Amino acid sequence: MNVAHPFREGNGRSTRIWLDLILKKEIGKVVDWNMVDKEDYLLAMERSPIKDVEIRELLKQALTSQIDDREVYMKGIDASYNYEGYFIYKTKEL
Repeated sequence: MNVAHPFREGNGRSTRIWLDLILKKEIGKVVDWNMVDKEDYLLAMERSPIKDVEIRELLKQALTSQIDDREVYMKGIDASYNYEGYFIYKTKEL
């Protein structure tokens, strides 16, 4: 989906939110994005259009059943922005 999304800005954030919503609905889990290393994630995303095994395994290891945990959700927002190089604000400071 990240490749098909027509806009460069916000593409990754949109995809991560969309993925979490699908996972929550289908398997009752979400990705704890704090458990996903930025460099590993970005490299796996680059390679995923060719071979998606790496990104699937990386995210599978970070799945949690804490789907209603506010801290997991808010830290996920922070991690999502950090993946894209934005780290001026932290959600707990807002």
